[in-house]
Amino acid sequence: MIEQTALVVTEWKYYGPDDFPDDAAISENTLLDVMKKRAPTKKGIACRFSTYFSLNNKDILTYVADNSYVIDLDDVIDKKELLSMIRNTYNEFKERFDLRKLGTVLQDITLKPLEENKIHFESILPMLV
Repeated sequence: MIEQTALVVTEWKYYGPDDFPDDAAISENTLLDVMKKRAPTKKGIACRFSTYFSLNNKDILTYVADNSYVIDLDDVIDKKELLSMIRNTYNEFKERFDLRKLGTVLQDITLKPLEENKIHFESILPMLV
């Protein structure tokens, strides 16, 4: 059995200007960190997404949130199941961003889609053995 914990926003630092030109180029960089978790009767991972927005090399927003997946020791997790867990975390991460961005200069910005081809499943799956 797999249990997902609630997504927790661990950092939301908004440095943004009050306004900026319509033609301003905002850069976004999103990172995924996965950490192994282990208990005597369970195994699991913690997934953390971090997104950084900047304008002209000046930070606008740092947003970090994570959650965990607790898994029975006997359960075998394959790439498909792992991808589903990461997608779930990202979707919650995105939903939380969409609510919190209101009232900032990023209110018309959406997070880029999850780049699944950049996830290194080969390094994550051994954490779940």
